[in-house]
Amino acid sequence: MVVRHAEGHGNEHESRYEQSHDDDGINPVEDDDLASDQADTDLDSHDHQLDLSAQNHEFGLLKNNQLAVVENHVIDDNLELSVNQNQDLSIMPASDMSVQQSHLVVTPILQSRTLSPAQTHELAVGQEFPDNRFTAKCASEGCPWRVHAAKLPGVPSFTIRTIHGEHTCSGITHLGHQQASVQWVAHSVEQSLRENPHYKPKEILEEIHRVHGITLSYKQAWRGKERLMANVRGSFEEDYRLLPQYCHQIRRTNPGSLASVYVNPSDNCFQRLFVSFQASIYGFSNACCPLIGLDRTVLKSKYLGTLLFATGFDGDGALFPLAFGVVEEENDDNWMWFLSELHNLLETNTENMPRLTILSDRQKGIVEGVEANFPTAFHGFCMRHLSESFRKEFNNTMLVNLLWEAANALTVIEFEAKILEIEAISQEAAYWIRRVPPGLWATAYFEGSRFGNLTANIVESLNSWILEASTLPIILMMESICRQLMTWFNERQEASMQWASILVPSAERRVSEALERARTYQVLRANEAEFEVISHEGTNIVDIRNRCCLCRGWQLYGLPCAHAVAALLSCR
Repeated sequence: MVVRHAEGHGNEHESRYEQSHDDDGINPVEDDDLASDQADTDLDSHDHQLDLSAQNHEFGLLKNNQLAVVENHVIDDNLELSVNQNQDLSIMPASDMSVQQSHLVVTPILQSRTLSPAQTHELAVGQEFPDNRFTAKCASEGCPWRVHAAKLPGVPSFTIRTIHGEHTCSGITHLGHQQASVQWVAHSVEQSLRENPHYKPKEILEEIHRVHGITLSYKQAWRGKERLMANVRGSFEEDYRLLPQYCHQIRRTNPGSLASVYVNPSDNCFQRLFVSFQASIYGFSNACCPLIGLDRTVLKSKYLGTLLFATGFDGDGALFPLAFGVVEEENDDNWMWFLSELHNLLETNTENMPRLTILSDRQKGIVEGVEANFPTAFHGFCMRHLSESFRKEFNNTMLVNLLWEAANALTVIEFEAKILEIEAISQEAAYWIRRVPPGLWATAYFEGSRFGNLTANIVESLNSWILEASTLPIILMMESICRQLMTWFNERQEASMQWASILVPSAERRVSEALERARTYQVLRANEAEFEVISHEGTNIVDIRNRCCLCRGWQLYGLPCAHAVAALLSCR
């Protein structure tokens, strides 16, 4: 399986995965000038360069035994540059060597050296000549700085024959530094990235400029970060390739789970992923309200995409994630596919499922997908999405508050009163909201039961961890989601063991509040089942046999309202 890159993300992400030899090592080019050992030799290559600092600077050794350029450093007559077992440049004693005979190693590992803070010059390195000689020069055209060396037989070392050590150029005047390879960038900011995986390329640019005095391009910083993160967490491409095996492992190790990956048959590129864990399926079927919220969030990983959610609500009103879908982008076809997978899941794993209520935004693909796959379900619009659209249109906090009050109104009379208040402020706003059928968003008109939930506020509720997961490769993201679900389910199980009431805490609070209000109500009994309850709010009729009240609170929330509680208390 291969992955197709999302379009329109130019300078932050590359359109395909690249790994070239110039990231980590030197790819020298051939020089046409075969001068003598003492002559100056020019090279045409500008692909791989070693940075040197100001004039009269020489090679020196940092504390970590890596090669750098330092000021006024004199090479000891008894030191030799060579390659150690870790393929790093190091200095070893060489008692019979002079300054002119010091040895410089030129190997692909050269680019992984540490640069000193004043790296203002670049060095062009040429290919070894047939007689094992090479010449390197300053990358600036016309600058006389150069070095001539010859390879020593039997060892990975070169003898420096001559050095013209003075620069006449002003150093680097362009953006970037060709010795700052991807591997070097990754190594330079490794500690910062491990401490903060969200370290941005812009921050990497600032750190390297502050520490090393080098101004890199955004692409160099981004690729350096990707290189290190790939070493730490694996590559994005590899995760997509392993998706079929991952889905198989989910089904094998967690029986009852659903996990399927779909590819485009024309080019074998990733298209969709659907995952629902067995614990979520069982919990929703046996212990959740018949209510599902739909939502989505854009992925922040290398290849972007969108994560689709289907979430239930447990008896205490907490989110109970049911299914996840990963798609290339949010569109009508992908929502239709996701809802079809969700329908198959519920049809296969539930018996005698009550009529569902589904909450979502007003997107056409969702509306059509619900109608096609859940024709008997009550479909309501999420008030969060509706109010955001309303706010963008009118940008008036008072109008938005009145819209929410209208949505929460339990009776048609209360609802219409709030709409009239909106109309008194803005006739355009009233016209805008009347074009949205109230049966899809207003509690007073909604035919199903929302169980007190006006929003499918999934993304905001998951925001504390879903944003971090959305930056990971796809398998790591799904594993992060799985671990979070396990943590949630275990914490809720442990918490429920401490409950002293037969009611969940949210229901206990609601009933307690109703009891307090009911003590102030006057109750008149009409017959065995019907009561007239009088309060400062007005008069309401309660039918305890059919569990309903004129205020509609008992019907909508499934718990006795204050009027019903007053009627029930009068029966004692």
